[in-house]
Order: sequence, then C-alpha cells, then structure tokens
Amino acid sequence: MTTQARGPVQHADPLPLHRLQVAPPQVPPFAMGSFDALGPDSRAGYPHRHTFYEIVYVTGGSGAHIVDLVRKPLSPPHLCVILPGQVHYWEQVSGLRGVLTLFTEDFLLARPGDRQLLRALAEQHWLRLPAAPSGGDSDAAGVGSLIRAMAAEFTAKADGYASVLEAYLHILLVRALRLPGARRPDAAAGRAADVAREFGLLLTETSGAERSVGACAARIGVSVGYLNEAVKQATGRTPGELIRAARTLEAKRLLAGSSLGVGQVARRVGFTDPAYFCRFFRRETGLSPGDFRRRAVTEEPESQAPRVGQGNHHVCPAESIDPQGPPP
Repeated sequence: MTTQARGPVQHADPLPLHRLQVAPPQVPPFAMGSFDALGPDSRAGYPHRHTFYEIVYVTGGSGAHIVDLVRKPLSPPHLCVILPGQVHYWEQVSGLRGVLTLFTEDFLLARPGDRQLLRALAEQHWLRLPAAPSGGDSDAAGVGSLIRAMAAEFTAKADGYASVLEAYLHILLVRALRLPGARRPDAAAGRAADVAREFGLLLTETSGAERSVGACAARIGVSVGYLNEAVKQATGRTPGELIRAARTLEAKRLLAGSSLGVGQVARRVGFTDPAYFCRFFRRETGLSPGDFRRRAVTEEPESQAPRVGQGNHHVCPAESIDPQGPPP
C-alpha cells in the first residue's frame, strides 16, 4: 500500500493548497513520516496551506518556520500544530529532521473534543521541549517516544490500529498542553461555554470571511443575543470583534502570500466594496493593504518557489480615505 502524504491540488484558493492523499482502501485518513520520507513538500519554502491538520515534531536542523506571518527560529526539539487553512512555510532550513503527523477532520470523529486541544496548541505556534540529558533526537518530556510509538503502530497496521492511533493522538495533545508555557483551553462547563468553544472552532473553519454574527448563531443553533453573551463571557470580546480579527488575519495571509489584487482580497474576506475594505484594514492594522503587502514582500527573504505577492500591486482606492469610518 502506497501513501502519498502530500500534493498540490487544483483549487479556488489563490495560495498553493496541499491535501492528504492515501491510497484506498486505507483508513483512517492519517499518515506519519520523516521530512525525507514525505518528500520535498514537507519542507516547502513557499507560503501554502493544507486541507488537513499537521503536527510537526522537529528534532534537528536550523533555519526558521513561519506560521501566519509569525517567524520562529528553529531551536530543536520543538512541537508545532498547524490547522487546516493556516499559511506556513520553512525559511532557509538546513539539516531539518523530525516526524510529521498528518490527518484530516474525519480522523477526529471519534474524539471531537480533540479539535479544541489542537486549536489551543496551534495558537502557541511552537512549544519548546526540554532536551533529553543524553542528547540525540529526543526530549525529556517523552513527546518523542510517544510519537515514535505512534509511528510504529501506523507502520505495523495491526488489527484495531486506527483506534490505537486515535488514543495516542489524544494522549499526545493532553501531554503537550502540560508542557511549561503551554496554555490549556478554557475548561468551563455549561451550555454557554460550549457555544463559545463552537464559535471559536467555526471561525477557524471559515476564517471569518463569509460569516456574520447572525450566520454563526444560526449555524450553532442559538440566538444572536445568546451568542453575544456566551462569547463575551468566555473571551472578553464580542463575536463581531472576533470575526473582524479573523477577517483581518485572512486578508494578511492573502496579501502576503498571493498575487491577488486588493479588490480580489476584499471580496474573498467578505467585502464587496474595496474602499470599504481598505478603511477596515487600516483601522485594524494601522496600515493600508498596499503598505502591508509591500512590507511583507520587502521584509521576507526570497523563498524556494517563485515569490507570489510581487505582482498586481493593486492601488487601494481608499488609501486617502479617513480610516475611522464605520465598521463593516
């Protein structure tokens, strides 16, 4: 049985999109392997995103890893979670070693609560692991030994291996959130807390581009008033504020990682009027979309793939408009 862990796919997304491909009839939609085993796309030096989750365990190498415009120099051992839709790439890496764990949303059906744990870990970008006293490709927290046990189970594919992998993944997430500096997700109980968590996951799924507060409330099955109350209580911010933050992040991803014009970016994040989008973006970031793109292109080093985002510098029609206009 051959497993093709990655590969570009034709998609409406303007950024290169990688998907998890497993040869049928293999189940579950899950793969593991080293950077070398999974091929050159596993260390891609150009901005791209996935349709799947990725857990990156780095045991060696130098360079940096950029996730959603946040640059983290490598200092192994590290652990990192990348969610579907996040934009990431590797920068000037050398000697990169480690194990990648890849799986789709379907793999979480038996343990849907693990989505919240994955999201909490992804928000922290990198978790620095304590090095093992003996050195080598390991860590004192036991994360490496757990990942190697998962890899052995995946390779052997003995009876019931899928359920064993699900259990191993849950243990890995729980133990990763015990590491020094890790921030556990809110464990508050009750309907309001559940609604707030579901709203947060919904924003991760949609990037806020095509969602209003009313649409999110309808998707969750609550009133707008109840959604506002639950989210404000759990996060200290309103659903509208969080949707605006999600839209801003997606706009930054597209401006920095694609060659779309400002008007095209505006439409993809839910604005029909580019001028309105420009006022919104300047209010949220302090920069016009054009200035943000020029900074992103100028400050980031050349990547291994043709650098997108350098063409089609659409002039923002609202760059001279007062940024304090009404919110969208």
